[in-house]
Amino acid sequence: MSKIIFITGASRGFGKIWAKALLQRGDKVAATARNTDSLNDLVAEFGDAVLPIQLDVTDRAASFAAVNKAKEHFGGIDVLINNAGFGLFGAIEETTEAQARQQMETNFFGLLWVTQAITPIMREQQSGHIIQVSSVLGLMTLPVLGLYNASKYAVNGLTETLATEVKGFGINVSLIEPNGFSTDWSGASAAQTEAIEAYAPVKQAFAEGATPDSWGKPEATTDAVLALIDSPNPPLHFLLGKVAYPMVAGVYAARQADFDAWKEVAEAAHGH
Repeated sequence: MSKIIFITGASRGFGKIWAKALLQRGDKVAATARNTDSLNDLVAEFGDAVLPIQLDVTDRAASFAAVNKAKEHFGGIDVLINNAGFGLFGAIEETTEAQARQQMETNFFGLLWVTQAITPIMREQQSGHIIQVSSVLGLMTLPVLGLYNASKYAVNGLTETLATEVKGFGINVSLIEPNGFSTDWSGASAAQTEAIEAYAPVKQAFAEGATPDSWGKPEATTDAVLALIDSPNPPLHFLLGKVAYPMVAGVYAARQADFDAWKEVAEAAHGH
């Protein structure tokens, strides 16, 4: 049975690839982008099955209007894929207020607005699946991506809470947490801070830490994402790519070691 999907950030990268895969298998897709010209090829190939919507997710009113337009057009929404976002590269000290706010406005608040718009529709339907595209960097951090890390940690905290609040309404919630993939995220879609020379060694070490094999192929993700969408019992956390699991496992093991090492001191601080 075909599904109705609402996907943000569908102009390129994961959003474009997944939108096309969904349309190819017969689903209907409301695809949003800042510039809908980027969706013309999907419209030409799939016709009425795709509804292009111009949307800047940082505009809360526009996000609600876009979701309502999709609902009215298709009669409902089965799945939300909150994919819009970008990467901000640079040391925390280098980051301007405008850059920090824009990172959070897009990656966190934009996701929040679309989630708020779609939740009452799914609650009324007593069904739906909210999928937030986070990152492995919502579970661990890397240097030179401080504000991006923070935005994804915020997304994860919000989404874990959401899952507990809407479970009784028949709404599933999932976080897709990819490792690095060869999309425009680190290229044309990325933003850069103005460099402070003192951080050059940190940036060099970061750049040298990745090998060609570290970056996954975006087109290879489609089967996994379709399986997530089709699962009757989807996971809350869904790591994407072969690098993600060992990265996260190592970080969590180190955290547990810290917790254990300071357990007695922490317990004594309780006071009774």
